[in-house]
Amino acid sequence: MLYELVAFADQFGPLNVFRYITFRAALAACTALILSLLIGPWMIARLKEFQIGQSIREEGPQTHHAKKGTPTMGGVLILLSIVVSTVFWADLRNPLVLVALAATVAFGLIGFADDWQKL
Repeated sequence: MLYELVAFADQFGPLNVFRYITFRAALAACTALILSLLIGPWMIARLKEFQIGQSIREEGPQTHHAKKGTPTMGGVLILLSIVVSTVFWADLRNPLVLVALAATVAFGLIGFADDWQKL
């Protein structure tokens, strides 16, 4: 999405920096971090509100009982941050980017299904 600013690099020279993958990767990492820090507390509160938490078996070790009620499905936050920052900063015309993004989302869906079954 923001990669398309490269088209205006001829008219405005500083936009040429968007051609460098290292620049876009650093900004994508910063975008994902900021997004997760902004959305994280809200999402954790919602997961607690809906009582989506870790269930612990009674026959398990006593030390694991402290984890009871810990919100699960935190991978949704990570997946959201990755997808949004990738869409913002990657060249979406590159098929390798699309394959990597599809694989990440597919594995995220597998993790979501696994967490959903545990509830």
